[in-house]
Amino acid sequence: MSIDDLVARVAALAQRQHGLVRLDQFEPADDRRLRHLAARSIVERLATGVYRVSGSPSTWMQTVQAGAWALGKDAAISHRSAARLYRLDRFEDDPAIEFTVPRGQRQRGFENLPITIHSTTWPLNGDRRHVDGLPVTSPERTILDLARAGVATSSLEAAIDSAIRLRLTTLEHIVERAEAVEGPARHGVARLDELILTSGGHSLLERRFLQLVRRARLPVPVPQVVHRRDGRHIARVDFLYPEQGLVVEVSGGRGHSSAADRAKDARRRNELQQMGRTVLEFTYEDVTRRELYVVQTLRAAGVSPS
Repeated sequence: MSIDDLVARVAALAQRQHGLVRLDQFEPADDRRLRHLAARSIVERLATGVYRVSGSPSTWMQTVQAGAWALGKDAAISHRSAARLYRLDRFEDDPAIEFTVPRGQRQRGFENLPITIHSTTWPLNGDRRHVDGLPVTSPERTILDLARAGVATSSLEAAIDSAIRLRLTTLEHIVERAEAVEGPARHGVARLDELILTSGGHSLLERRFLQLVRRARLPVPVPQVVHRRDGRHIARVDFLYPEQGLVVEVSGGRGHSSAADRAKDARRRNELQQMGRTVLEFTYEDVTRRELYVVQTLRAAGVSPS
């Protein structure tokens, strides 16, 4: 392959790879020619076997891709970077670039990459996923890593809530993964336990509703109550005031878009009412912006200050 042919192949590959190419995408004989291109500043070496086409835009995604190639198959994008790739709330534009690698893995040859590397003895085998073709820690592992890294509670809550809302995981899966952690890796997981296992709310919005209730000095309802009728599951409701027979549901305001889902919601509500329940529903805007309305509605339904 001539130098001109090599330059053309580099340009074609880089166009699809965030301005990057890997040495193993070329013939062994091209190694010397690529170094020649680097000497002429046509490409620049970012890490062992990873080159960036000079003049290509330097982006977050470019550095993430370069790091993934440089660190190899045993590494995974993690912590804030994984949260950004999953598009979790509060992390959509986080500039951090973080990877996790097994303890003892060689960490040389990529000094030109502005990345943070976490080493761990906590196996990644079952905690690896792929997002946009990149190796990423699972949503559950990402949340645990954020908790152990000490991110702000509000950001951790937002990550949990959005991961569930985006259907990347469930609260049960997060709990199950947290309970499986043993030894030194449990450092920081207790914070997660306190946040989601004993908080009473299964989402950020539910926790905000509970905070609102406490501020208003109203009785705290029972969370996540399953209703059955004639041995048949009817619904798991967000909150129940047993004495008043009052069901409270909080929703993100997105609603169900299909006719089938709307019909299912209506049947569920009707069956709860047939069981003698009064059903109140508050939106995200109600809970976060119209607290007085929520409190007055609860009081009108018979919930008295404690």
